[in-house]
Amino acid sequence: MQEVFHKIMSIIMALLLLLSTVSWKVEKHYCMGRLMDVALFTDVDTCGMDMPMSMDDENLGETENSCCDNEVVFVEGQDDLKISFNDLDVEQQSFLVAFTHTYLHSLQNVKEQPVPHKLYPPPILVKDIQLLDEVFLI
Repeated sequence: MQEVFHKIMSIIMALLLLLSTVSWKVEKHYCMGRLMDVALFTDVDTCGMDMPMSMDDENLGETENSCCDNEVVFVEGQDDLKISFNDLDVEQQSFLVAFTHTYLHSLQNVKEQPVPHKLYPPPILVKDIQLLDEVFLI
């Protein structure tokens, strides 16, 4: 059970590291205010109505915006992943050392219980006290 939990946590941490370091780009294409296409990591497909409409003759050189609009959401991935132990203050360092020590020792399997009196021999009996006191277990 503990090995399965350890493998699952390792996979989750690897995916979290991967997702935090990858840059994400989401593009949305709107045509007349309606969402037509969404693309992840790639350029969005247009609806083909991207041609701008011209205005009056007096503003011949200028064009009005088209009926379509593109929206781009870009999330930059994390590049600096090197965190030094010396960058932490003393309280954070002591907590990290204590937590690591406790965590590593909690994962060890104890196969047999330790016997505290294993190295100590029993005392030598000079007289049998039960016979002297005439106390017998029935």
